[in-house]
Amino acid sequence: TPRRAPQTQSRIPQLITNAVHEALTTHNGDLTAATAELQRKAIPDAMALLDACRISARYDVVGHPPLPDILRKKSAHGADDVWEARPNWARPDTPPGPHDVTALDINGAYLSALKTHLPLGALEYSTGNVHSRRRSGIHLITPPEWEHHSHLPNPLGNREEPGPVWVTEPTLRLLQRLATDTYGHLCEPPVIHASWTSGSTEHLFEKFRQVLRDAREKAITEEDEVTLEYVKSMYSKFVSTMGESNFNRAIYRPDWMHIIRSQAFVNLWLKAHKAHTAGLTVMRVMGTDELHIAGDWRGVFTEGRGVSQVKVKDIYTLPTGER
Repeated sequence: TPRRAPQTQSRIPQLITNAVHEALTTHNGDLTAATAELQRKAIPDAMALLDACRISARYDVVGHPPLPDILRKKSAHGADDVWEARPNWARPDTPPGPHDVTALDINGAYLSALKTHLPLGALEYSTGNVHSRRRSGIHLITPPEWEHHSHLPNPLGNREEPGPVWVTEPTLRLLQRLATDTYGHLCEPPVIHASWTSGSTEHLFEKFRQVLRDAREKAITEEDEVTLEYVKSMYSKFVSTMGESNFNRAIYRPDWMHIIRSQAFVNLWLKAHKAHTAGLTVMRVMGTDELHIAGDWRGVFTEGRGVSQVKVKDIYTLPTGER
């Protein structure tokens, strides 16, 4: 079957505009009711938007490849074997004197994380301490020792169990970067024992991400909270349901879900490192988007609602000896 002609740049964003207009019309301009309806249909609408963005794309989306056992849940409500390296770190010792701390929120963390190296096809098994930049997936590594816990979180997150662990591509690549001259050899390179990988691209969801980013920015500029909440629901639910969900049967890629989440955690870690190298005191790093800093952070980050900006979540004073 021949592929359909590409939709123009203007027609794809119109899918979002039309859905919002239809919901507002159906609910006679009731913003709350329209928003609730749009959030309910965010998953199928996100998949339709993805399909529109993928027309004539270079790579096909392989939605249901065979999966290795490490990506299968051990019970109905259990987890699989992949460690996403989610941070939950607080500085163990506060420097002397009181501190004014700003809790910053990283905008659109999962939206930005859609730009990451994703394996295209079925994952293939390999062994040995070998890594190809052209492939992506899940890797069994012995993580390096982390000796900077007093001022920076371990990029592996709050893992307490010793020994080898299955990590995602973003976590592996971050650890490899931190072992280089550029980062002052913060750790030794991780040792890879085995991998499940496929040929990869960083651009699989790039058009999709750009359309959602532009719609988000337009909604902020126009103070259109209905569209803003709709777009947020689309990208956040897209990520959360691509692993295994009755709400999204079009994609069953737990590897993608783990990789995108880990990319969000990596992006947050890099912001913490940026703050630290700029002379700020990093106090807490949590989840996908929360960074607590003491010092003049406005010289390092730009305040705003854009995806490359941060917004202030809270400001508090930390007495001596507390965190």
